[in-house]
Amino acid sequence: MLKKVLSGVSAGVCICLGGAVFLACENRTVGAVLFSVALFCICYKGYALFTGRVGYIPEKHDREAVSALLLALLGNAIGTVIGGLLVRAGLSGLGAAAETVCTAKLTQSALSTLVRGFFCGVLMYLAVSIYRDHKTPLGILLCIPAFILSGFEHSIADMFYFAASGETSLKAFGFIGLVIVSNALGGMLLPTLEGLWKGGKQRNA
Repeated sequence: MLKKVLSGVSAGVCICLGGAVFLACENRTVGAVLFSVALFCICYKGYALFTGRVGYIPEKHDREAVSALLLALLGNAIGTVIGGLLVRAGLSGLGAAAETVCTAKLTQSALSTLVRGFFCGVLMYLAVSIYRDHKTPLGILLCIPAFILSGFEHSIADMFYFAASGETSLKAFGFIGLVIVSNALGGMLLPTLEGLWKGGKQRNA
């Protein structure tokens, strides 16, 4: 159990690195591309990232798999919150940038947040599954900038941004909760559809 949490913490730290470089870049496109370093490291090291693994729940949804996913989420939260607080304490400029980002996020409607989180979940599943299935980082390099430049919401990255901004309101916690749920739904969409049509194809064979 501890190993699973620590793997999640490691993934959270990687997300902090991606989030920090995004905040540091004046050019949003450059920042979006460089954020990919987070998922590159996570995939190549095999760390447990909630948004990268939730898409595999439709395929394997026993108690052990769900427990491992929740432990990864806990570790992700620990890693991003600690990293965000360190950034806020030691890099005031990035903390101020995070405040601007989070203020904008909290002005969104709940529906907008759910939709943004949903499509981010779809892209995260594609990025990770393309890497796993074809051993290529191309999905990561394309899908990560795509979700950032589209304004989609990534729950683990948002944990970092809110920690770095110092925002601890109930509204912020509610926002994160909505994004977690919508990331999960988006991440499970394509594998669920794949399971349906592949299952139907097997039955018709």
